Amino acid sequence: MAQIVLTASAPPVPVSCNYGAKPWNKSVLLCSSRQYASTSSSSLSITSFGGRSLRIVESKANATAAEAAASSEGFDEVAEGQLVSYSWADNKPSDRDPPRKMKGKSRLFTIGLVTAWYSSNIGVLLLNKYLLSNYGFKYPIFLTMCHMTACSLLSYVAIAWMKMVPMQTIRSRVQFLKIMALSLVFCVSVVFGNISLRYLPVSFNQAIGATTPFFTAVFAYLMTLKKEAWLTYLTLVPVVTGVVIASGGEPSFHLFGFLICIAATAARALKSVLQGILLSSEGEKLNSMNLLLYMAPIAVVFLLPATLIMEENVVGITLALARDDVKIIWYLLFNSTLAYFVNLTNFLVTKHTSALTLQVLGNAKGAVAVVVSILIFKNPVSVTGMMGYTLTVFGVILYSEAKKRSKS
Repeated sequence: MAQIVLTASAPPVPVSCNYGAKPWNKSVLLCSSRQYASTSSSSLSITSFGGRSLRIVESKANATAAEAAASSEGFDEVAEGQLVSYSWADNKPSDRDPPRKMKGKSRLFTIGLVTAWYSSNIGVLLLNKYLLSNYGFKYPIFLTMCHMTACSLLSYVAIAWMKMVPMQTIRSRVQFLKIMALSLVFCVSVVFGNISLRYLPVSFNQAIGATTPFFTAVFAYLMTLKKEAWLTYLTLVPVVTGVVIASGGEPSFHLFGFLICIAATAARALKSVLQGILLSSEGEKLNSMNLLLYMAPIAVVFLLPATLIMEENVVGITLALARDDVKIIWYLLFNSTLAYFVNLTNFLVTKHTSALTLQVLGNAKGAVAVVVSILIFKNPVSVTGMMGYTLTVFGVILYSEAKKRSKS
């Protein structure tokens, strides 16, 4: 650790600077690896120390630069008539740097979270497909109700008992009505998505689902008149074109399943736009775990009568199936638990990674799900269909990049 000793013999130059949230008027010494400076009462002078020197930030206009540099380069205060010492690291780890073992553990923890996120997402998707198509359990509304019941119970356990996040309360009747509206749209998206899996292979289902950004942009414009940059809209062309190509080359294409899947994708996008509109005020914002805690029971209330009316005697049929094959009960329990872990791991990955990392991981997740589903279910895939899906994913990546640039 190299060290400099600087004597401040002249009166300090008063500096107006905001560092963090606290405004203060003091002389600020900003250190860089190449230049240091000392001051006199009237002007800025440079004093060289072994090829290095000290630089003073003199005005409020430079406060932002001082704050940015201070985080990586360090600073100290120069007080009148006081001996001031300054140290720099010479590329050696500081005592305050996290130990390498902790960094390694943090990296392993993040990798574990991403693995759990991928596994739960792909697992619940494949198990839904197996139950609704291959196993012959043709009750998507009841299956969704099982998912929402599990989300209700496990959300309460995670928040109220395990204290994973602080519990947020509903503050008004208006806020409750907004959450009800979100829950209804959420139900439609999940139920329609499960229905589409009865008719479409997972690979094609994921290709259609990748068009979510297109519907999000459309609903954002229609409901908020929010316009994106022309480049952002341009990137949606390959997203839609890819799905058109994939549809034409899909050997297992089913028109009803295709339309239902489009509706599910649109409902998913509508839910995200509505959430931004309805819960936009600071007093109404809920984190995703608390939002699920309130949405899931409301969804069960919506789904219960729909199940009884549209899937008559489903409970009796399920019990009859269980007498012949008890594995159906374990499938439903495991699938419902996975449905909750999709939401939990999504929240944790969002919390522990950057927005850019999340975008990249999200784009890759769909491609991984397609490959895994093809390997498991052996559904036929054409070269045209794969080209269309690849074009769609490429368009989504371009869209994410365009959105990021428009915000910067």
